[in-house]
Amino acid sequence: MTEKGNFDFLYNPIKEKMKEIISPITFSTYIENLEPIDLDGKFIVLQTPSESFAKYITGTLADKIRDSIIKADVGPTDFRLIVEGNQEYAYNAPEKDVEEDFAPSNLDPKFTFESFVVGKNNEFVFAAAQSVANDPAGTYNPLFIYGGTGLGKTHLIQAIANKIVKDKPHLKVIYVTCEQFFNEIIDTMFTSRGPDSREKSNKLRQHYRSADVLIIDDIQFIGNKKAVQEEFFHTFNELVAKGKQIIITSDQPPKELTLLEDRLRTRFSGGLLFDILPPNFETKIAILKRKAFEKKSIVPDEVLTFLAQDSGDDVRTLEGRLTKVIFASKLHEEPISVTLASAALSEAVSEGGKEEVTPSSIISAVTSFFHITKADLCGKSKKKEIVIPRQICCYLMCELLSLPLISIGKELGNRDHTTVLYSRDKIEEMCSVNDKIAKDVDDIKNIILKK
Repeated sequence: MTEKGNFDFLYNPIKEKMKEIISPITFSTYIENLEPIDLDGKFIVLQTPSESFAKYITGTLADKIRDSIIKADVGPTDFRLIVEGNQEYAYNAPEKDVEEDFAPSNLDPKFTFESFVVGKNNEFVFAAAQSVANDPAGTYNPLFIYGGTGLGKTHLIQAIANKIVKDKPHLKVIYVTCEQFFNEIIDTMFTSRGPDSREKSNKLRQHYRSADVLIIDDIQFIGNKKAVQEEFFHTFNELVAKGKQIIITSDQPPKELTLLEDRLRTRFSGGLLFDILPPNFETKIAILKRKAFEKKSIVPDEVLTFLAQDSGDDVRTLEGRLTKVIFASKLHEEPISVTLASAALSEAVSEGGKEEVTPSSIISAVTSFFHITKADLCGKSKKKEIVIPRQICCYLMCELLSLPLISIGKELGNRDHTTVLYSRDKIEEMCSVNDKIAKDVDDIKNIILKK
């Protein structure tokens, strides 16, 4: 080893960064007892006085130390740990020829803190979410967010994930809906047979237990599924023991999730619990203004007030009302007004006794237009000629019906609400750049509305 004490000029700026994110007691106990003794490529080698110190640093502080090294920007980008008197590294982050991409592929980039409308109903949980994004596994761990459907839980937790992915790309972030987690576990347990079944099971287990940040949406759906609860219980315990961040959402607080085992509810209750309440009238107006801005539409204040009245508590329904009015304005080539909005929202049964717009009528129009069957549309086919119509169907249901996303998902083969959300946004994006898709969508709308 190189002579000790020659690397303080590198380590001191790193220590200053660590002071900003590590509590004073932990800093004085562990960080002050680390000593820089070598530089090995991109790694600074730190020496710790005992095995117990090394174990705690490896399990709890490794990510914060690495984050501080990157922020200090003094040359090294990672560290290795060695116990005094030993020759083997106690912590040895592997070299990577190609930087591993930890960014989840199922995050919606539109879900950010900047696009989240903060009101009296959610200001505390918003602050907690920002704190977690800035300091994963810090103050709020595990973080448990609960509230009714359509109040912004998914937006908030994906905002956390998007910020961590952007600011701390070295962290492995896993975002998954409970339905996806359940399906992966069941598929591995019951569809993997033969000599490689154990390997597949271990690989999946390692995937989740190697996360730096694990986010699971709608945990209530593992109720009465004992095998999945068992797997999640051990994953939860291992990640918490390693000092990793866990974020969970549910439609109810832990004590009311009676279909979950007591030991899971106890674990959830031991974390930080925050609820999202329905928005008040002023917050509804702010949400509508934000959504109108995102849709590049000018909506008069009196129309926003009209839409916010008697809209219920579901933010998705609120957005659906706005979308209907914007669509009606484009369809009839009229400026948005209270009169137009009133007519658009009362068009469930249109003039002359025309048929009511329902999920079935939308599915029928889409399948007829693309010459596919309802079984194809609602099935699991990944073929492009099926996926695009399915996504258009999701989009149209969101546009023309005031239904929660979870209800739309059930109409289309029990799909997850995040899948519906992704499909809606995907088609909206495609309509702005693909004239054929835009024309197809408009033609199907006209068929549905009998225009």
